[in-house]
Amino acid sequence: MISKQIKRKGILNKLIAKGLNILIRKECKKTGQIKIDIKASSIQIIKGVIPKIYIIAKDINYKDLLFEEIELEANKVKISLKIENYEFRFKNNFIIKFKISLSENSLKKILSSYNWNWIGNIISKEILNQQKLEEIRIKNDQIHMITRNEKDNINRDNYIDIKASNGSIYLKNRSYDKNIKIPIEEKVYIRNVNIENDLITILANSSVSF
Repeated sequence: MISKQIKRKGILNKLIAKGLNILIRKECKKTGQIKIDIKASSIQIIKGVIPKIYIIAKDINYKDLLFEEIELEANKVKISLKIENYEFRFKNNFIIKFKISLSENSLKKILSSYNWNWIGNIISKEILNQQKLEEIRIKNDQIHMITRNEKDNINRDNYIDIKASNGSIYLKNRSYDKNIKIPIEEKVYIRNVNIENDLITILANSSVSF
């Protein structure tokens, strides 16, 4: 009996993990390695409740948002499971906690992409004194935005601070003492932002609806 329960637990965990893997790869333009850990017993899965789902994915392109790595955690997820054909679907809306890592290269590609270059234009208008954004660097755990003044053709190195406040992300130009709130979806709440090892790390929560 025990061996049968272990076997079924393995099958059901693999089923849920495989379904999530397919869903992630379907939603993203590009994905690298994905690791999925289902924290649930066979009885819990059969009853339709998964206490915890933990996912780590690398090299992600989601709607031209490029992440070096993303970690996701969801708790108390309810599912509807058909044992006979091993199909499942989510039954409840839930909150996910996530951590994303952005490199200098990711940031450059995001702000130059067709879907997101408007954010680069807002940054240039609001905190770079209308100057053209030429280059972005993350060095010594600081963001540098290189701009060019077209009148005198001189490059300027702008030091940009990034922080989280009231669930949003803010950028501030030290040179001009100007700041801007970065537009994000209302359902996303930013808990913390920092730069370490030349990577921007963002901790956030988001609701997921089905």
